[in-house]
Amino acid sequence: MKLTDFDYDLPADRIAQSPLQRRDASRLMVINRTTREFHHTRFSELGEFLPDAARLVLNDTKVIPARLIGNKTETGGRIELLLIHEKAPDTWEVLAKPRRSLRSGTQVVFGEGVLKAEVLAKPDNGHCIVRFSYKGQFSDILAAVGQVPLPPYIRRTPRAEDKVRYQSVYATTEGAIAAPTAGLHFTRELLEKLKQNGIKTATLTLHVGLGTFQPVKVENVHTHKMHAEYIHLAEATANQIRTAREAGSKIVAIGTTVVRALETAGTTGAVTPYRGYSELFIYPGHQFRVVDALVTNFHLPKSTLLMLVSAFADNTLIQQAYQEALRQNYRFYSYGDAMLIL
Repeated sequence: MKLTDFDYDLPADRIAQSPLQRRDASRLMVINRTTREFHHTRFSELGEFLPDAARLVLNDTKVIPARLIGNKTETGGRIELLLIHEKAPDTWEVLAKPRRSLRSGTQVVFGEGVLKAEVLAKPDNGHCIVRFSYKGQFSDILAAVGQVPLPPYIRRTPRAEDKVRYQSVYATTEGAIAAPTAGLHFTRELLEKLKQNGIKTATLTLHVGLGTFQPVKVENVHTHKMHAEYIHLAEATANQIRTAREAGSKIVAIGTTVVRALETAGTTGAVTPYRGYSELFIYPGHQFRVVDALVTNFHLPKSTLLMLVSAFADNTLIQQAYQEALRQNYRFYSYGDAMLIL
């Protein structure tokens, strides 16, 4: 299986740069894997196409203000850090720009001194290890001086609205550096409407990490190594999913992160509680054991997310769906439109 099998041409003006005024006003393409037909509607009408008594599984991860812009204390040079992973208390693995100007011992100051960082190491993986110093709570400091880590294809500086709109309305568990974007289309009103129509929900946590943006650099996709992401699937959620499946209800994953979490926790077919990291790479040929339907956005060419979606349907059908989306002027990527694959 080659990387070029998951490529397509996307004009730059089709990449959504801002969210719509209302979350559920996004367009929704419904894809039937059996009939291979497409239907075009709005996300607000999602409930009209879900299986009866379906169980939606949501990712409640919350994006932290992981983008920090500061200056080196020695020269005043501008430094940008993106938090990746907390390796120990106050010690983080980060992406740094420009990395070449940093060395072990370099001090960087943020927010007029309320947050300081010292470079501890520059591993061979292109990242940096830094130790932060501050007074108070780190989460409060980040909220004050950090920025929303918008994806690189959103070519503008973050705005105040992004603090709200680059989170799902049900985001509660801090730890992600990118949003699980399928959830961005839900409003509280839509969730309540679905509940009243017999659609139940369950929640898990997968903290979206650098792997979301990590490009696949190998032509043979089987040799790509996924970046590990943290998952917490509680016993109560596992029980809800098991009960739903025993009752014949369909499990609808809201986003590729939920698929990855459920397939990690359900390797034997039975979903069990899970707490830990997953490097599961889902591409065509994967045998899905838990997920029956998927809500997802439109993803980057040659990305692991597109490969996962192509595994859930099939690559030919997904390529046809993407071409249909282009013809129908859908908006792509994080702030773009969505699809429901049945």
